Amino acid sequence: MRKIIVIAVREYQAAVRTKAFIIMLVAMPVLMSGGVLAHVLLKDQVDTTDRVIAVLDHSGTLFDSLQDAANEHNEHEAFDDETGKQQLPRYILRRSALDTDDPTTLQLAEECDKVRSGEVFALVVIGADVREVKEEKSAGQEKPVMRTVGGIDIYSDATTFDDFNRWLRSRVNSMIQKERFAAANLPQEKVNQCLVPVPVQARKPLGVDTETGEVIGGTRKREGTDILIPMATMFLMFMVITIGAAPLINSVLEEKMQRIAEVLLGSVTPFQLMGGKLVGMVGVSMTILTLYLGGAVLGAQQAGFGEHIPSNLGALVGWFVVFQALAVLMCGAMFIAIGAACSDMKEAQTMLMPVWIVICFPMFIWFIVVREPTSTFSVIASLVPPCTPMLMMLRLASAPGLPLWQPLLGVVLVLLTTVFCVFVAGRIFRVGILMQGKGAKIGDLIRWTVRG
Repeated sequence: MRKIIVIAVREYQAAVRTKAFIIMLVAMPVLMSGGVLAHVLLKDQVDTTDRVIAVLDHSGTLFDSLQDAANEHNEHEAFDDETGKQQLPRYILRRSALDTDDPTTLQLAEECDKVRSGEVFALVVIGADVREVKEEKSAGQEKPVMRTVGGIDIYSDATTFDDFNRWLRSRVNSMIQKERFAAANLPQEKVNQCLVPVPVQARKPLGVDTETGEVIGGTRKREGTDILIPMATMFLMFMVITIGAAPLINSVLEEKMQRIAEVLLGSVTPFQLMGGKLVGMVGVSMTILTLYLGGAVLGAQQAGFGEHIPSNLGALVGWFVVFQALAVLMCGAMFIAIGAACSDMKEAQTMLMPVWIVICFPMFIWFIVVREPTSTFSVIASLVPPCTPMLMMLRLASAPGLPLWQPLLGVVLVLLTTVFCVFVAGRIFRVGILMQGKGAKIGDLIRWTVRG
């Protein structure tokens, strides 16, 4: 045991006393949140080039209304009222050169040449019967629904097409609805009153403080926080695994290629050497976890998000530490086994692909689990050992409360899997660490595992 501790301390110090470790601590959160930061910093970087829109109006009257709406957009929406700075592109509408009421596909294709050449941004074709409504009953529907007879087609291949599409859809529907209200002799003011939505506010459950007897809770929930906190928990665990466990393969490969392992194995057993490395990396991961988790909680309180910190933060941190340590041990054992079996990094990268797929699999299904944390699928998925650490923490951070047996069973299953991985890695490590010049194949790894 003393030798394992000595090796663990050495591995821990070698990891945390390097400039690369400090740089990684700073760079990893920046990389993980780079998309959000870039969106915030570059939100004002918008292409404000005028959008010339060709409109072919078969309805006969919508073009003039759209022209007025475009003028209003250009005056009030495209420019900031306070600074006068242009923040959105202007929409310049012009009638299409096609003068036929029923253009052929070939004529439309020729008109679309102007879109491809960049002469116009988009071609809008408004149907003649865009105002008409009819009742339809589709297959599988019990009741018929009302649908418009005609529609509007927009021809464009620009990457910024969606913004104009939303603007046009909103304006056209608003215009036609007003016309329908007028035709039905319904005053617009009365209709607007009827359509005023009822506010529905999500709040945290009320509770009673056991010490003071005061009612607590009931604070307003901010949209997205119910998903943001569990997602951040899962990504933090993945980040710590990446920083803490992944370097093990480089450590083992370096000692093997430089024949340092042969000297070390003269003083310690393969299991002691591997165990020391694993314990040392668990210490590194706990250091990273302390810095990141403490910084996240402190930052949330300073930013005014303290009310959104879960009330059971202590229990969550406890479960997080347990699952994080087991995840590092389990994944670290896999990395050590691959490092011992390979002769260079190229071979190791090939062997690592299945391991990374297993580690990253929870990130493929996390949204399904966080949306329904108590569903049968979520329960089963979180009890599959390679996925348990991340998915169980995802459920613990998002669900109103899980039965105690589920996280306990998850710990037992992950612990058994970790013991198995360490056992397999130990047998592979014992044989592969002394092999030079030839990388092991999958068949060799299985044979070493079975026969030792």
